[in-house]
Parts: sequence; C-alpha cells; structure tokens
Amino acid sequence: MSTPNHPNLTTAEAKKILNKFNCLDIAPILKSSEKALTRRALVLMASLSDYQILGICADTAEEGILAMKTYSHAFGYEAPSNLPTVEGPVYIKLNGKNGLCYLDSYSGHHRGVLVSCQSYNEGGINELYGHLPLDLFV
Repeated sequence: MSTPNHPNLTTAEAKKILNKFNCLDIAPILKSSEKALTRRALVLMASLSDYQILGICADTAEEGILAMKTYSHAFGYEAPSNLPTVEGPVYIKLNGKNGLCYLDSYSGHHRGVLVSCQSYNEGGINELYGHLPLDLFV
C-alpha cells in the first residue's frame, strides 16, 4: 500500500529498510543515498503512527541535543530547549505525545537513536527502530 506522500515506498518496503537497524549497538555511517531512503522510510512509518518516543545515546550533550532537535522537527514536534548540558556521553528520552524530555549521563556503549512508533489502536504501527544514525536528519 503506497501513500500519497511517499508514492515510491510501501509500508512493507519501509519496514524492511528500517529493520536492518534493529539490534545494532552502534548506528552505522550511511552514504547520502542510504540516508535519504532511511529518512523517507522512517517518516513514512512515523506518519502512520500516532506519536513517537525517541531514545538517544550520544558521545556528548551537544551531539544528542542536535539529534533530538532534527528528529523532532522531522516528526513535527517542538524540541525542548531547556535541557542541561553534562560532560561525556548522554542519554536523552523525548516523548512526542506529551513533550516530556530528560537528559542524563550515560555509561553504556550504545550510540544512535531509537525511534518507538506508537499507535492508540491495536492495528496501528507499534514498532521500535534503531539504533539509527544521530545525523540522519542533519
């Protein structure tokens, strides 16, 4: 089933593109063409869900906040701007439904963005994708 905003990409194709990122500890570096296709697939799946939750693991607060802002913008959210800046690796969680967001130090080895697409009804998109590249929407 193709959608008007993504005439060349079906839901099944989008899932296949995004599923290759599942269970990756560290997001891969993508070529420009791979980034464009991954962006299209992710925006399509997000548009079919009611809201998204972002989980971001980054080497620095600045890198994590940039990822949060660019992903938020791609999904039509206003990213919070009052987050603390901490030294070293960080974890950021943003709930697109209610805007709640926090940033904290992170000692794990994962790097990238987890996108959880959430739907209110049982037949909707309820999928987790990632770890996706921090710079996917930069």
